[in-house]
Amino acid sequence: MAMIDLIAQNLAPIMFAVVMGLLLLGYPVAFTLAAGGIAFFAIGVGFSAITPDHVHLSWTLMQAQPDRVFGILSNDTLLAVPFFTLMGAIFQRTGIAEDLLSAVAELFGPVRGGLSFAVVLVGALLAATTGVVSASVMTMGLIALPIMMRTKYHPQVAAGTVTAAGTLSQIVPPSLVLIVMADQVGRPVGEMYKGALVPSALMIGLYMALIAALAIMFPRLMPAMGGTRVAGRDYASLGVMAGIGALAGWAGGAFFKMAFSPEGALVATVALGAVVALVLAWADAHAERYSTALSRKVIFAAVPTLGLIFLVLGTIFLGIATPTESGSLGAVGAMLLALIRGRLPMAELRQALEQTARLTVFVYFILIGARVFSLTFYGLGGDEWLHRLLLALPGERAGFIIFSMVIIFVLGCFLDFFEIAFIVVPLLLPTAVALDIDPLWFGILISMNLQTSFLTPPFGFALFYLRSVAPLPGKAEHGMRTSDIYTGPAPFILINVFVIALVAIFPALVEPGRQVAKPGGTIEINIPAPADPPGSSKSLNHLFE
Repeated sequence: MAMIDLIAQNLAPIMFAVVMGLLLLGYPVAFTLAAGGIAFFAIGVGFSAITPDHVHLSWTLMQAQPDRVFGILSNDTLLAVPFFTLMGAIFQRTGIAEDLLSAVAELFGPVRGGLSFAVVLVGALLAATTGVVSASVMTMGLIALPIMMRTKYHPQVAAGTVTAAGTLSQIVPPSLVLIVMADQVGRPVGEMYKGALVPSALMIGLYMALIAALAIMFPRLMPAMGGTRVAGRDYASLGVMAGIGALAGWAGGAFFKMAFSPEGALVATVALGAVVALVLAWADAHAERYSTALSRKVIFAAVPTLGLIFLVLGTIFLGIATPTESGSLGAVGAMLLALIRGRLPMAELRQALEQTARLTVFVYFILIGARVFSLTFYGLGGDEWLHRLLLALPGERAGFIIFSMVIIFVLGCFLDFFEIAFIVVPLLLPTAVALDIDPLWFGILISMNLQTSFLTPPFGFALFYLRSVAPLPGKAEHGMRTSDIYTGPAPFILINVFVIALVAIFPALVEPGRQVAKPGGTIEINIPAPADPPGSSKSLNHLFE
């Protein structure tokens, strides 16, 4: 009987350990969560009859599950997922990303390390369009890696640059990761995007600084791209066209301020400048008075993409549109860009739609499985057990943050982001709120942490994605060893850790002027369970009293 009582008292941690073990073994996530939740619910009902003092479960509680599933399907925040996914799929499949990388690489080609600069810059732009790590890494691996290897880049430098640039999709808005994280921590998507701007800019800037330092100290690791002829006139004409576009936008801004709201005037001003630069490049194609072939190539490749990114993010930041509306705008804009270039055949559009449908269903099924899991876990008192465990950690807030980051980093080497967001984050968030930690800041730290775990061997997902598209030695002229893929990202991982530490020490980098955690000493918790933050699953313990 003593053994039965011991099992009954620890049924929640046993359930958590079993389900996580099955996930680490590679079983399907959504079905494992749902099956584990239902199985342990049945076990809990059985224990309720044997040990009513420890377990209080009955089958009538399952009547709450349909409402919980309907709440997922009617979640306005998650409606943005398919739109942003479709936008990225169209960019990936229609060659727009390849044109962008080709133009930027040619612009930076004569410079040592120029290809790495181009990969990081284009990786940041792809991150703002694809929003998915797998798509970014595989796209960059297929497009950029062969060029870098033909240019005699050191394999470790090439692998590290491609994987690091690809994982920027985790943190650069409008990342799908940030959409899901905003839903889990109960903060608006627009605030999550704004909070990620400075950390992502820091990361990109430090990546560029690292490449510049390597190019100066070890020039043989990253030679200039041969066969490129970029003259001063190319850079001058690019500056002239950009300047004319900027002047046109500034001149039109005075009129727009009278006709539109300040937010609408800003969007119209940027749009006018972009259109003028494009029209000037098109009209000057034969005369070449203001432009050269390379400058026109850069304008045609970069301006539409940058304009679409500005429209998507700008309308969110300025409060003109919701993330779902901006996502639909981005998807339609990507289709229009592909149609204008004659690169949207029905077969490619069908594949993009199928890719979008698969990812969307994947996300929703995991979330439904997580709701089944959480219903049983909270019913068994798992929230109270985990809350007491986390509050008992030494160091209070600092101890909790360090423990959370280590656990999430380790799990990020085995589990996908969506699995961690839907399972682990809701379990940690109530304790974070009880310790007066800002959920927005906490969510940004988690996203950056997962980006780092995606780069870290031996189980980093980005490394597997690159391995799947990089040719093996002996099977291609410029093959790449797995050891190079594993060791290449090391300096970029150190940069990520440094930026995470900066954000942890200086919370104002996420929300300038906002106090993330109140100063003070010991936190006293006088209630048995934490308050439920917006967007989290509510504790069901009161149903068993």
